[in-house]
Amino acid sequence: MSAPTTRPAATPAAEDMTHRQILEALSGLLLVLFVALLSSTVVSTALPKIIGALEGSQTQYTWVVTATLLTATATTPIWGKLADLFSKKLLVQIAIVIFVLGSVIAGFSQSAGQLISARAFQGIGVGGLQALVQVVIAAMIPPRERGRYNGYLGGVMALATVGGPLLGGLIVDTSWLGWRWCFFVGVPFAVVALILLQLTLHVHTERRENVKIDYLGAGLIAAGVSILLIWVSFVDGTFAWASWQTYTMVGGALLLLVLAVVVEKRAAEPVVPLEIVRERTTALSIVASLAVGMAMFGGAVFLGQYFQIGRGYSPTEAGLLTIPLMAGVLISSIIVGRIITRTGTIKPYIIAGLVVLFAGFALLSTIDHETSLVFVGLGMLLVGLGVGASMQNLVLAVQNTVPLRNIGAASSTVAFFRSMGGAIGVSVLGAVLARRVTDQITRDLASAGIPVSGGDGGSLNVAALPEAVQHIVRAAYGDATGHIFLISAAIAVVGLVAAIFLPRATLRTSLDLPARDKEPADLEG
Repeated sequence: MSAPTTRPAATPAAEDMTHRQILEALSGLLLVLFVALLSSTVVSTALPKIIGALEGSQTQYTWVVTATLLTATATTPIWGKLADLFSKKLLVQIAIVIFVLGSVIAGFSQSAGQLISARAFQGIGVGGLQALVQVVIAAMIPPRERGRYNGYLGGVMALATVGGPLLGGLIVDTSWLGWRWCFFVGVPFAVVALILLQLTLHVHTERRENVKIDYLGAGLIAAGVSILLIWVSFVDGTFAWASWQTYTMVGGALLLLVLAVVVEKRAAEPVVPLEIVRERTTALSIVASLAVGMAMFGGAVFLGQYFQIGRGYSPTEAGLLTIPLMAGVLISSIIVGRIITRTGTIKPYIIAGLVVLFAGFALLSTIDHETSLVFVGLGMLLVGLGVGASMQNLVLAVQNTVPLRNIGAASSTVAFFRSMGGAIGVSVLGAVLARRVTDQITRDLASAGIPVSGGDGGSLNVAALPEAVQHIVRAAYGDATGHIFLISAAIAVVGLVAAIFLPRATLRTSLDLPARDKEPADLEG
């Protein structure tokens, strides 16, 4: 290819790409995104059987999901900063290799603890994939045109989230496969993605000399967030809210995060650039993304458990029952993406999406173990519509305000806080769910004159329990899930308030900001 030699090095080659060339390059990226999303959704309906087979607890159930979110969150800003400095294509390929290794290790796990560790390692690759896909697309397509391509992202998201639970259910319901294939199944997709990226992805990299990555700041952030999440998982269960463990963990986490801010202020190349974070659009998008992540990940991850344990459906049936949620994501992401490209405005659609998200969670907050499936489906559809209209467009709003050379750090910063919100949401809501389930099971067993064995909400292998106990356990899980969605609705309100205060802006049609707007000082206000 001789084109890159005829233009200045600072000008991205993607600027002259045709729609067909962009789609060809997107093919590998979208498959990468599909693989990353599939790694989470394929286990959503299979987890009750997986944890039951490994004799795990409700807390371990939550941590199989949280572990991936935690490491993905901690590494996201590092991936984003590396993408501003080194080959984006190579970084995506490295993330895929890490993901594949984590998947294989998870598939061979012999205990819940081993599975959680493998999922944590897998999350490093997932964090890279989720961050880098957004970064590479931003380096290829101007913000104004990016709206319609976000529709393709939404389609892949819907396919992975609809197909994942169905595939996971089929795998665990097929005797000659078994639950381990929930982790092995992503490997061939990842290999195909590697090949497609090698053939189709050609994106500009603006190299800088004498650059140092702020690993200290990244380590402090990861450690602080990790300690907070571990505290959330065990507080009020293993130890009390007002206890030396709480004071030590919360105080230590806050100290580490304060130190991280100090380090980031002084770092030449901070992992989370504070001048970008202080910009109004970025700051409000971070708050909204944090809320959307908490509500979406924290609420949706327990739907598979609700349908299987609370309602008694098989993993395959549970996957089919989540289709309304994913259909909503697909419909709204495609339609809203095209409208945004046509109009050049984004704020009204983010606000509308968060209003619908709140309405969906408000409906789901009223469900119990006997609620009509039509009603549950309507609530899930609204949640999906809200997520599809808001999640990707919050990233787009930030990308529109920063120069191309900072696109990786800016995109990954929003993704970082969204993932952190998801990890916190899963941990908090999982802890609340486990506590309420344990209390209700203990109370109902005592009322029925059945001896209480104690534990963390009991075994998740409900089918192995006596019929009378099965009914009590299912009712407890079904009724407690509604409370989870009530908390999710309250969190969604926080995101809505942040979105309302977003400044109105027209999406630019150029790949980069004009030269006069590129300096960090000009990002203020």
